[in-house]
Formats: sequence, C-alpha cells, structure tokens
Amino acid sequence: MKQPVLADPRLWGWLAIALAAGGLLYALSPILAPFLAGAILAYVLNPLVARLTGKRVGRTSAVVLVLLLALLAVVALLLVILPLFYKELRMLAERLPELVNWLNQGATPWLAERLGIAVHFDLDTLKQMAGGAFDAKQDLLSKMLGSAHIGGLLLLGILVNLLLIPVVLFFLLRDWNDIVARADAFIPRHLHGRARAIFGEIDAVLAEFLRGQLLVMLLMSVYYVAALWLTRLEFALPIGLITGLLVFVPFVGSATGFVLATIAAFLQFGNLADVGWVWLAIGIGQALEGMAVTPLLVGKRIGLHPVAVIFALLAFGQIFGFFGVLLALPASAALLVALRHLKSAYLAGSLYGGPK
Repeated sequence: MKQPVLADPRLWGWLAIALAAGGLLYALSPILAPFLAGAILAYVLNPLVARLTGKRVGRTSAVVLVLLLALLAVVALLLVILPLFYKELRMLAERLPELVNWLNQGATPWLAERLGIAVHFDLDTLKQMAGGAFDAKQDLLSKMLGSAHIGGLLLLGILVNLLLIPVVLFFLLRDWNDIVARADAFIPRHLHGRARAIFGEIDAVLAEFLRGQLLVMLLMSVYYVAALWLTRLEFALPIGLITGLLVFVPFVGSATGFVLATIAAFLQFGNLADVGWVWLAIGIGQALEGMAVTPLLVGKRIGLHPVAVIFALLAFGQIFGFFGVLLALPASAALLVALRHLKSAYLAGSLYGGPK
C-alpha cells in the first residue's frame, strides 16, 4: 500500500528548504537589488552576446562591446532627460509666486464656495523661498539632499548599487554558459526532463513578453512625443520619452508621465485650457496603450489579473525596492508558469485525489 503523501519525509524536507530559502531571500533583500537587476539584464543581453560569439568574436570581447553599447544608450537617454528636471526646477522656482497667486485667486474661492475649505497661501514667504531656491552661491545637490550626513550616506548607497550592477552584469554575461550548465547539472536526474520543460516554457514566455514590451515602449514613446508636441509643450521630447519608456511599469509609468506633463504645462501655459489639451494627449495615450497596443503586441501571455498585478508590484517593491517594481511583471510571468505546472501535479497527485 502506498504511503500517504503527507507522510513522505521528502515533502516536508522540500517544504523546509523552500521556507528557509524564502527567509534567507527576505533577510538579504536590502542587498539583492543590484544582483537581481544584473541577472535580469544578463538574461536580456545574452542573446546579443551569443550572436556576436557566433561570428567568431571572443566571449569577453562580445560582452565588453555589448556593455559599451548599452552604456552609450543610457548616456544618450540621460542627456535628454536630465535637462528636463533641471529646467523644470528652475522654472518652478521662478514661477512659483505666480502659480501661488493664481491658486489664491482661482482655486481658493472655488474650494471655499464648493467645499467650505478656507485655504490661503502666503505669497510673500513663498516668493522669498523661490527667490533663494537657486542661489548661485549654493549647491543645488546639497539643497536636494538636505542633510550632508544622511544625504551623503543615501547617495553613497545609491552609487554603490549603481556601480555593482555593471560589475555583476559583466561577470554573469561572461560566465553565462557555465552558470547555466552548472545549474542544469544540479537538477535531480529523475526531475530533469520536467524541469527543462518548465524552464523552456518560462524562457519562451519571457522572450515573447520582452519583445512585445519593447515594441510597446517604442510605439508609445513615438506617440507621446508627437502628441505632446502638437499641444505645443516645450518639454515634449523628454516627457514623451519618459512616459513611453516607463509603460512597462504599470501605473508608475503613467502616473510619472502625467505628473511631469502637468507640471511642465502649468509652468509654460499657466491656464487650464492649454493644460487640458496636455491631459487629453496623456489620457488618449493611456487608453491606446491599455486597450489596444499592449493587448495586441504583448497579448495575455502573463495571464495576471489586475489585482494580481497590483499585488505583484507592491510585493516585489517591498522586498527589492525600486528594482522590484521594475521586475515584478516578468518575474510574476515566470512564477505563473511554475505555478501552472505545480497545479497540474497537485491535481494529478494523491494529495488532491486521495490515496489510490
């Protein structure tokens, strides 16, 4: 007679290993972000390295070449984006008194009449704050950090993580084939076929997801730049690029683009009529991306319910920080494939159907 599955010591052993691994993962989560980001980037860039090595380029040389190309792309993007933030901060400092005056004359009476809320902004104080915000004798970076000690430690931590990512990425790309071979050799032989099938399905899902998402980012970047340019927004190029490139982070990308476009529009136009056209352009873009572009190019390969998407973003963000938010959806897609196979094994096993 076959023993009940709950009496199998191997089951409890694997459960204990899984719990220990989860606890270790949570305990090390503060330092895992650069390693996780490097691993995902290595997975994305490895096909390009493999293609170069197939053309008789050495593995290390191919990795260096790919990393240089990636660095050039990042630098080019930063050269477009960083001036936006600097100019918006300067414009905000210069026009803040004017905006506050508009709020006192327009928004304050409306709030008092409709909601019974009495609000008044101290214009003189804000003028003094705005006038000294960009004093040439003061370092803008020190003003943003606020505290030299706390800000310095925060900046140091960010720099260390940013420097770790390319280092981890280089070694993972260089030794990718060896790492995969060692992981494959570690799989128990009686589970090898099933494990290879699961990993193959995960690889196919992630590859399709990444290709589709890249196309979505490209198309939406083109749309947002063109649409915001038609609204006569001065920062149409950087804001359009930011909004389009961040569409792969649900909710975060759209919120970031909306906030940046709204601030830039208020600073440039100063009236709700022109800002409304900017809002319309962003709104149409969100509708197109959510209802047409993403379903058409990415499809439902992930198969996550919207509530599950929100949970995945919050959970991965809590464990891995900002990088967790970026990696929530592809990681969830991989986990979903494994869970489908686990569900099939559960339904076919004695734990669900009882002893046979």
